[in-house]
Amino acid sequence: MKDIVIIGGGLGGLSAGISLQSKGYNVTIIEDNLHPGGKMMPVEMDGYSFDFGPNTITMPEVFQSVINDAGGDSSHYFQFKRLVKHTKNVFHNGRILYQSADPEEMSTELEKLDPYGASHYKEYLREVEKLYTLAERGFFYRVFGSWRDYLSPQLSYSFMKVRPFEKMDHFHRRFFQDEDVLKVFNRYATYIGSSPYACPATFSLIGHLEMKEGVYYTNGGNTGIAKGFYQFFKELGGTVHLGKKVKEIVVKDKRAVGVVTGDDETISAYDVIVNGDFITATKNLIEEKDRPSHPDRKLDAYEPSISAFVILAGLRTFQDSVHHHQVYFTEDYQKEFSEIFIKKELPSDPTIYISHSAATDSRVTKGSNLFILVNAPAAPLSDEQADAYKEKIYQKLEAKGLPIRESLEVERVYTPDTIKQKFSAYKGSLYGLASHRMTEAFLRPSNVSKDIEHLFYVGGTTHPGGGSPMVTISGRNVANYILKRDKEALF
Repeated sequence: MKDIVIIGGGLGGLSAGISLQSKGYNVTIIEDNLHPGGKMMPVEMDGYSFDFGPNTITMPEVFQSVINDAGGDSSHYFQFKRLVKHTKNVFHNGRILYQSADPEEMSTELEKLDPYGASHYKEYLREVEKLYTLAERGFFYRVFGSWRDYLSPQLSYSFMKVRPFEKMDHFHRRFFQDEDVLKVFNRYATYIGSSPYACPATFSLIGHLEMKEGVYYTNGGNTGIAKGFYQFFKELGGTVHLGKKVKEIVVKDKRAVGVVTGDDETISAYDVIVNGDFITATKNLIEEKDRPSHPDRKLDAYEPSISAFVILAGLRTFQDSVHHHQVYFTEDYQKEFSEIFIKKELPSDPTIYISHSAATDSRVTKGSNLFILVNAPAAPLSDEQADAYKEKIYQKLEAKGLPIRESLEVERVYTPDTIKQKFSAYKGSLYGLASHRMTEAFLRPSNVSKDIEHLFYVGGTTHPGGGSPMVTISGRNVANYILKRDKEALF
């Protein structure tokens, strides 16, 4: 039984841990926070339950397969509910567009605002399905362990077909003409922490997942996925230390051989897997002399992804007008991204996303549990700035007819600083790196360390990218890489 130490108990670390523990490895997960799941964090306040994130679940089979392939039954740990009409989009002029995974229903919705879009919707679905299929076959289930892995003919073919040189906004204008409707589809860029006016059209494939495959919710809250992984991993015999910090990865002769914890305990390992922010973990846990491919100056030069200004608001009065997923769009969407990425400022007129899981599952909370998110730059905020911005958001929502302050019972605010401290996130970013440059979009940091043998990375800042399904896949990919390596070593 080879000892594996995983730093971080997010979805990537848990999925890697389950896959390896089920194959006879002795896996120990060390998590700084007191909950498993990383940013998939449950928050309880006076009878109100919130999922800090992620709020939108796609690709449920990815999560199910982690447990099922390891000999368990995922339905014993979490169950998914498909939301067909999943998002209510409210525009500055009062118009509303519901997004639906039913193509006919969606075409009817589009006809009200964008007849051109309605007539081209089936063509759009075909195109984003092609993007998804190419990415799934060519990119998702790979570990780029060396430069040779980039020379695959299949990879080259897929790369040239996924529109890497076209911007997302330009791609969507092929199929939609109404400026408000375009905002709805361009918002997919924020799922990878980026701007639709700068990131490649490749990521429009998210539209296939939401608009055809469907959006899902986990009964009892999406954090049930992490809880299920955690429970199953322990049932397999894995070890988890919650509330325990790792302060150093021990490197000897260019090989990771273990970790040192915050209480100076040394834990030896045959392999070390880092499930956390690639930049901060590499910088904080490994001496610079041991990572010549990633000196501090290179790590500090990465462009951070979007961060978030989040309010968890518990309202005593149930808000039946608020959908499970609801978005209040700004009038000038392009200006919002300019303020975030160029000016590094909070949006002056922000787009506001609300997750209201009580609309689907009233058992999770009393009243209404509003997870309110505004995209923000990965930059610090003072307490005064945060308080003023919170009031600005409340004012905008109240002007839209949502009575926040008169019904507010509990609240908690998370700023980019909070996210930075809580999750060791690079400058407070949610997804690590913005996917604006080709290198960050398609050549994210490798799952296999370039400098240190037996050191691996999983999570949203590495391949294949951000989002809970991709993070989970990264853990499976690394586990499969280790299993294949050790199997080949036997022959």
